Amino acid sequence: MIILKSSSEIDKMRRAGKLVRQVLDAVVDKADVGMTTISLDEMAEKMIRKGGAVPAFKGYQPEFVKCGPFPATLCTSINDEVVHGIPDDRPLADGDILSIDTGVEMDGYFGDAAVSIIVGKAAVNAQSLVQVTRNALDAGIAACRAGNRLGDISSAIQTVAEASGFSVVRRFVGHGIGTAMHEDPPVPNYGSAGTGPVLKPGMVLALEPMVNMGGSGVDASADCWRVVTHDGSLSAHFEHTVAITESGAEVLTGDNGSGGGATGLDNSGLLA
Repeated sequence: MIILKSSSEIDKMRRAGKLVRQVLDAVVDKADVGMTTISLDEMAEKMIRKGGAVPAFKGYQPEFVKCGPFPATLCTSINDEVVHGIPDDRPLADGDILSIDTGVEMDGYFGDAAVSIIVGKAAVNAQSLVQVTRNALDAGIAACRAGNRLGDISSAIQTVAEASGFSVVRRFVGHGIGTAMHEDPPVPNYGSAGTGPVLKPGMVLALEPMVNMGGSGVDASADCWRVVTHDGSLSAHFEHTVAITESGAEVLTGDNGSGGGATGLDNSGLLA
């Protein structure tokens, strides 16, 4: 069941989204060659708790995961890791694609966002993948208009990614969000325009294209959480929490709670 949010509920989600934005900005600012993702995770958790919220991912245990709850505040996925990478003590290397996903729960409501950056010097193919993935998210956000259908979002994301020769991940999708981190409806990153539920004011969606340089196939790793590309190709991931309003889309995890600017990034998708 799709739950429409009131203006007061969206205001609470706006505050949660603002904190998510601040945390991602800080993490992106600190990410550099030689830095470990576990140190980034520790910083993020401190910021979230100081901001009056709790990490949404830490301790999260969906039914389909049988190996225990997620142990960290951030998902940090590197190179061929698509999503759900667990922070560790591996130092980041020059040219790594680092995808950072985090969420918070504040006053009973959730915010969720992700960004991909390139650490140090970028290879041209990696730079292109990150930029196209960001462009795909922007296209999905542009389709978030009342009266459109959910398939318009999915189709817009897929079209941008595949036009550049990349593949969208099909096994994992975006989602509704509100008093639970994952609500109806699922938001695939592929599909046909003009299909699916009608978008209505009050719907809040987490759009999150995951785009692979190679094929769309992914595998769950031995640690149960980490997801990697099946063919070992590079992957990138962007996400925003977006509210459907009478006047269009409001990006609740954007700069100052609105707009679609990439956190800590310039338009190239690289560290600013």
